[in-house]
Amino acid sequence: MEQETSGTSGFAKSAVMSLSAMGAKTRQLGASMQDPHQQRRIILVIVCVALLLDNMLYMVIVPIIPDYLADLESEQSEHVHLVLHPNSTQQSNAETKNNLDLQIGVLFASKAILQLLVNPISGTFIDRVGYDIPLLIGLMVMFVSTCIFAFAENYATLFIARSLQGLGSAFADTSGLAMIADKYTEEAERTRALGIALAFISFGSLVAPPFGGILYEFAGKRVPFIVLACICLADGFLLLTVIRPLTNRTRENLPVGPPIYRLMIDPYIAVVAGALTVCNIPLAFLEPTIANWMESTMHSTQWEMGLTWLPAFFPHVFGVYITVRLAAKNPNLQWFYAALGMVIIGASSCTVPACKTFGQLIAPLCGICFGIALVDTALLPTLAFLVDVRHVSVYGSVYAIADISYSVAYAMGPIVAGQIVHNLGFVQLNLGMGLINVLYAPALLMLRNVCQMKPSHSERDTLLEDAPQGLYDTIRLEERGQKKKKKNCTSADENGVDAFRGQRSLSEESSGYDFT
Repeated sequence: MEQETSGTSGFAKSAVMSLSAMGAKTRQLGASMQDPHQQRRIILVIVCVALLLDNMLYMVIVPIIPDYLADLESEQSEHVHLVLHPNSTQQSNAETKNNLDLQIGVLFASKAILQLLVNPISGTFIDRVGYDIPLLIGLMVMFVSTCIFAFAENYATLFIARSLQGLGSAFADTSGLAMIADKYTEEAERTRALGIALAFISFGSLVAPPFGGILYEFAGKRVPFIVLACICLADGFLLLTVIRPLTNRTRENLPVGPPIYRLMIDPYIAVVAGALTVCNIPLAFLEPTIANWMESTMHSTQWEMGLTWLPAFFPHVFGVYITVRLAAKNPNLQWFYAALGMVIIGASSCTVPACKTFGQLIAPLCGICFGIALVDTALLPTLAFLVDVRHVSVYGSVYAIADISYSVAYAMGPIVAGQIVHNLGFVQLNLGMGLINVLYAPALLMLRNVCQMKPSHSERDTLLEDAPQGLYDTIRLEERGQKKKKKNCTSADENGVDAFRGQRSLSEESSGYDFT
């Protein structure tokens, strides 16, 4: 009996020790998360995962949806034509293909169109409430959109899911980029952090088609979307754990950013936004058209068409790395790196139609993605710097403008590109895109003196060494100020009571009366 009691007590002691050890590790993890530098890294991870998910969901449907819609369309058309038009098989197949191309184009463009419409609202909302709550909203909407994709059984449901993704992207992408700009205030660190985010965007866009195609082939339509939904849920949980966006924060007297229309008419920001749109047009216009061109001219296989853009991921990451290193040494040449990128994009786009084999095609596509990396990595930090020196350091609206720039290109691509190829030809499409990029590059000369601009009078500038370095630092500074104010008021009251007591004792001594 005593042995059983001693065994039970030993087990209880070991359990208590293990629980205390777990509690200590939890407290240590919580303390590390509260460290500003550690929290900044975790925020970068959260944002990068959100951007990765958005772009994977954008491109994962490339190998899935055409085949899936073709099956749905063939089932419906076979039933209708066998009943009504049993002798018109060839005509019905042509009509089915045209209808399918239109449906795919509208479905691909719906995300960018809704994102384009919502971005002005989301940018203003982010400026008013901060970056964390809009990021959580975006992740929640993207999670719902991914789940609808997984279980959709008709075109209307797929269209709703795609449009919902555009709504989620308008909040998640904009608030994520703005959060990075807010937390990384040094220009070199900001350029590096935004470059990492761009690498995740590129990785998501380029790895998603083979990822979706392989899982769709061997596991079914639902599995790719269920995997992405689980990652989205985990990222949202991490956001709730680290940043705690739903806790009460003091948001009074925060810096109020300018309205988005005022940023749009800023000539420097307008030039940057135009460059972001123009440099992404070749990618947005080639994605929906290059597969058909490869099939008709090169007689490419399915795996070649599926892996068309995957090799371009490596020069894109290399372009991000090169731009970050060059910007750290010569930050005044950001405009030149972007202009060089646009020239490379233009030259690469013009050489695409001259390719005769899949191996030859890899080179110009890599050049396009390398040039886009130069432009994006150089100009996205420039937007934040322009807001710092010409407006107020609140970044929601300015990155909403950047998101609008991307959305314009990707909204036109699936609809306009096919019509241009049909009416003018694939060669003319590429020559036109290349010419536009080369002609726009000199406009970036307007940005050559941006680094010499002086900061504007803003909330950050009015405070000295303890100036808040972003929205969350401003919130924490105000909270500390309120606590300090309360403490000072309490100490002042106590000092006043002590002073009154001292005066009363002196009066008693001088007058001989007892006031008690």
